[in-house]
Amino acid sequence: MCGIFGYLGPKDGVQICLDGLKLLEYRGYDSSGIAGVQEGQIKVCKELGKISVLEEVVKRQGLVLYGAIAHTRWATHGKPSKDNAHPQLDQNKAFAVVHNGVIENHAALHAELAKSGKVHFSSETDTETIAQLLGYHYQGDMFATAVKVFSLLEGSFAVALIQRDHPDEMIVTAEKSPLVVGFSSDTKELFIASDPNALASYELDIYILSDGEIAHLIKGKKPQFFSRSGKVIEKHKQDLQLQENILTKGKYDYYMEKEIFEQSFTLRDAMHKRYDEENKTAIFEELSFDPKELSSIEHIILVACGTSWHAAFVASYYFEEVAGISTRIEIASEYRYKTPLIFPNTLIIALSQSGETADTIAAMRRLQGKGARTLALCNVPGSTIAREADATIFLHAGPEVAVASTKTFTSQVCILYLLTLLLARQRKMRKEEGRLFFKRLYELPEQVIEVLHHHRHIEKLAKKYAHYEDFYFLGRGVLYPTALEAALKLKEIAYINAVGYPSGEMKHGPIALLGKDLPVVIFCANAFLHQKVMSNLMESKARGAPILVFGWTELSGDFLPVVDDVFYVPKTSDALSCILLTIATQLFAFYIAKERGAEIDQPRNLAKSVTVE
Repeated sequence: MCGIFGYLGPKDGVQICLDGLKLLEYRGYDSSGIAGVQEGQIKVCKELGKISVLEEVVKRQGLVLYGAIAHTRWATHGKPSKDNAHPQLDQNKAFAVVHNGVIENHAALHAELAKSGKVHFSSETDTETIAQLLGYHYQGDMFATAVKVFSLLEGSFAVALIQRDHPDEMIVTAEKSPLVVGFSSDTKELFIASDPNALASYELDIYILSDGEIAHLIKGKKPQFFSRSGKVIEKHKQDLQLQENILTKGKYDYYMEKEIFEQSFTLRDAMHKRYDEENKTAIFEELSFDPKELSSIEHIILVACGTSWHAAFVASYYFEEVAGISTRIEIASEYRYKTPLIFPNTLIIALSQSGETADTIAAMRRLQGKGARTLALCNVPGSTIAREADATIFLHAGPEVAVASTKTFTSQVCILYLLTLLLARQRKMRKEEGRLFFKRLYELPEQVIEVLHHHRHIEKLAKKYAHYEDFYFLGRGVLYPTALEAALKLKEIAYINAVGYPSGEMKHGPIALLGKDLPVVIFCANAFLHQKVMSNLMESKARGAPILVFGWTELSGDFLPVVDDVFYVPKTSDALSCILLTIATQLFAFYIAKERGAEIDQPRNLAKSVTVE
């Protein structure tokens, strides 16, 4: 959520910052803005909507800034508006501030400033409180003022500020929110960004701010770093494997469409060099745990949010049924406030595509504080969760630009399936079983291609069902979390009230809503529980609900006579059918959203990386 980018150097920083913001668009935003010092005054330009709108206004104004801070805002405090967009200024227009996160004590600080009678606010944001505090306390020393004001702030935040009397300086800080500083030893240019990958196209030394640290940037000089109290600290550059975001849709009209169709490749990349043919087990070069430590694991706790939580839910079936390890899944935003019971030999697996999901990071940190070993699944090298976990397995899915996750889910499930193989082979799984277990996964990319090949059939179904405002998605076993994920996609991009249920629970309440205006999407791709699912299908049909099945041809003799529509996916194991069904329902949601004219890549109110609580 929200994005920060800044530049200080000999070049005009306006276009550099705008280009930087474009690399942060995936985070989600409703407005954008840029500010810098020009001829002793702070020049600021802010606009609602896309960065392209801001870019047009900036060009018309002919704005030139050799030092600039820029921002994309996702509204928290205050509605989306030009007044609430960042940068925020103090009343004397002496300071400009951009800010990610939440200032939890802003109401008290705001009240104190207002009570003085000397400060008058012009926005609804907590960010303006920072700017007004800076202006209120300023007595000529920019750095000392910043240190004092930062000490007053509570919450999670990343802040960058400039001051009109100091055109060649910038001060930044971070507290439980990502922010990095980049410095070119050749050109002496300075950069800041809320995602290090936004700096991947430059040859830079990268410095990652830890909680409470402050960086003082002066044009042409190496950045200086300080503790929260203002004492100089030595900071070492980080060797990060940055991913340069190549923002192209190729032959597709939408990033989400492109990312759905990439999944045969991303699945191959997820399993590449991760299978030991000789020993019929999985291998992860980046997994630094001792083999004895892995073999002694008795409990697994998976923590995640959103789509990643659904992938974790799928994996919980794998770990218990295949590896025989007691497993539980936790929603990170809830778990971070529980009193966790951590038994000996417990492994924590934290899932986050961006590696910056605030709740997942907080939950992981809390568990680490109790001595638990942590493993992260992440798609972004250099991210907070990748740096702080005891070990990290990377998805290798490439940049995911669309806000609604697609290839992340399937890559996470693929890796967790491989991790299950590794843990199971350390226990009771025989070599031949390991070979067959992996064989199913190895066949999957070709089966994905088959699903994608029939996308026009799914598009036809989507057009038929696009007018409905409510949906149920039903599944049993591993297809229950698959139903949750399918429903989430329809909610996210088509703005439809879609609900996922374990199909056996329908009779315990939800069945009361069934009728001709509520379609039921049922997953019939689980041989073990198929007859149970058929009972639920018949219950739904008896109440007049339209029935759409995503399932196997091999089971069609049971459901075909009574369903309204069907889409067939290739037969695989019960465990892996979730991946093929997920890709099919991703397309279903995509085409429904397209039919309804919804904003697909950047849905309203959503952000790719949820960095605030």
